[in-house]
Amino acid sequence: MPELLNSIGHVKSVYTMVDFYQYIKTVEYLICIAFFVGFPMFFRYVMNSKTTNQEAAH
Repeated sequence: MPELLNSIGHVKSVYTMVDFYQYIKTVEYLICIAFFVGFPMFFRYVMNSKTTNQEAAH
């Protein structure tokens, strides 16, 4: 686990196309995971604030 935390934000040197594709694929997977976790939270926040504003208007 400490190795993972230390490698976040670290620029990795790649020497072959296979290394490059694996590195890019890993970054894309992390972006997808962040989106799949973040978007539902954001959507729920927007919907809760929308219903709160509508209830306050009535």
